[in-house]
Amino acid sequence: MEVTLKDKERLDDLGRNGYRIIQNKEKFCFGMDAVLLSDFARVKKGENVLDIGTGTGIIPILMESRFPFGTYTGLDIQEESIEMAVRSVALNGLSNKINMVTGDIKEAVSIFGTASFQVITTNPPYMTGNHGLVNENQQKAIARHEICCTLEDILSNSARLLQEHGRFYMVHRPFRLAEILSACVKYKLEPKRIRFVHSYVNKEPAMVLIEALKGGNSRVKVEPPLIIYKDVNVYTDEIYDIYGYER
Repeated sequence: MEVTLKDKERLDDLGRNGYRIIQNKEKFCFGMDAVLLSDFARVKKGENVLDIGTGTGIIPILMESRFPFGTYTGLDIQEESIEMAVRSVALNGLSNKINMVTGDIKEAVSIFGTASFQVITTNPPYMTGNHGLVNENQQKAIARHEICCTLEDILSNSARLLQEHGRFYMVHRPFRLAEILSACVKYKLEPKRIRFVHSYVNKEPAMVLIEALKGGNSRVKVEPPLIIYKDVNVYTDEIYDIYGYER
């Protein structure tokens, strides 16, 4: 299927099943954190998956390429992002597998119903209002700062949207890890797997990947670190494999 791009939009090849995604270089484009989250998360046959703050739909599209036996929904408060996501989904022939919804996470239970999903993924805003400068571009600001929703909003509503023993997957920044884990436990999303992501083997982690289980027992596994670069501008073998790049 061909698509007509709007002003300043581009079409990016995702390297998975021939899938492509529409992005606007002047809006918020997806980064490595979304790709790593889609690799970290797991979906079983027949499961319903919700991606919170889906943006232009990168995580549901990548997840479907790995787990085509799931059903996916993307939720985002920005209508412009969802409109782009809908076109990308149609472009890849996935309209019967991926549904895109404009809406607020704080109203998600009324939109979808309690216990509607077995899996939730999210690449949320990392910064609170006290962290760094807020971008003048509204779309970028909402993606990076907790303007429209907070960490507490995401976790409290995810706990209501997940079925018992449903799985919650998130990528975030390590400097907020204590807050994240405390809030997860508060809402009975028990952390089960944690993996730190380092730019280089001798650098402190830049990201953290977290899996939590609704109603799970208290036992967490810290997985081996994921290293992005083995040399300047040279990815490690694992990153090449995640992206599907040839070495």
